[in-house]
Amino acid sequence: MADDIDKILSQESSKYGKDVEIARILSTFKLDSYAILDLQPGCTPADIKQQYRRKSLLIHPDKTTNPDAPDAFDLLKKAEAELMDDKKRELLDEAIADARKLLIRERGWTINDERLKGTEFLKDWRDKTKIVLVETELRRRKQAKAQMQEEGREKARIEKEAEERKKKRDADKVWEETRDERINNWRDFKKTTDKKKKRKMNVLG
Repeated sequence: MADDIDKILSQESSKYGKDVEIARILSTFKLDSYAILDLQPGCTPADIKQQYRRKSLLIHPDKTTNPDAPDAFDLLKKAEAELMDDKKRELLDEAIADARKLLIRERGWTINDERLKGTEFLKDWRDKTKIVLVETELRRRKQAKAQMQEEGREKARIEKEAEERKKKRDADKVWEETRDERINNWRDFKKTTDKKKKRKMNVLG
């Protein structure tokens, strides 16, 4: 009986842990992959892989009945992929570093200020990082939109030029195909004109 109770409690504890982690991931700021994986900047690739494996085994949709598990698992996978991508991780690290510099500058502190180690600053730093990441993402989207518009204009220009070349080819083809007809018409016109001139000369003569 005691063993059964311990087993039930263990299962409930495990389920509770999975649900808490799923809720944590879903409530985390989506642009901060470190936060999603519950890691700090400066961690190694080995740390990232190990943490991803630990978290994914905990919340894998096959391991829990929580309906939000698939969404949380997808976020976890994307976060791991971003941190394992050197270029994307570098951009994220730059945003985090920029947020820290902005806070220090806004407060008139130096980089050696003891207050930088406090929990209050760390919280403010994370909040500032969110702002910087959002602004960075908005700029990226704006640039992508502008690029798409430019590519759209370039595509329209190319299509227009192609259409104009096609019209010219079609016109040249029609001109060539009607060449004999034009020559015959000209000859008929010339004959008719010559006959009229001859009749006029006869009348005058």
